[in-house]
Amino acid sequence: MPNGSLENCLYKQDSHLNILQNVSIMLDAAFAIEYRHHGHNTPIVHCDLKPTSILLDEDMVAHVGDFGISKTLAVSKSMVHTETLGILGYIAPEYGLEGIVSTSGDVYSYGIMLMEVLTKRRPTDEEICNENLDLKE
Repeated sequence: MPNGSLENCLYKQDSHLNILQNVSIMLDAAFAIEYRHHGHNTPIVHCDLKPTSILLDEDMVAHVGDFGISKTLAVSKSMVHTETLGILGYIAPEYGLEGIVSTSGDVYSYGIMLMEVLTKRRPTDEEICNENLDLKE
């Protein structure tokens, strides 16, 4: 993608996103995730949402990519179990501890990512972790 990833825009020294761009990018990502969860008979759970998974095209429209460890949920199930893990700081507690995959886990990861965009701090920021906190706290 011409404008790289959200990660690049958040942490490159020469890149500054204004609040409108941040909101637009996060809305695009939310619509993409919602489509994967509810736009088909079989929901697809990304399982690894993070700023490097949000790719930006030439118009700064966000696209969700990197579905390498995504899971499909059977029509009759709202969750599955797995041993595949995502990135620390972004994964929902039930996914990391018990391997429970559901659309709620993507929503959790999206919320962490939203807080990261608003604060420009990674969920595993040393300053936060040294105080035994995490981004949501």
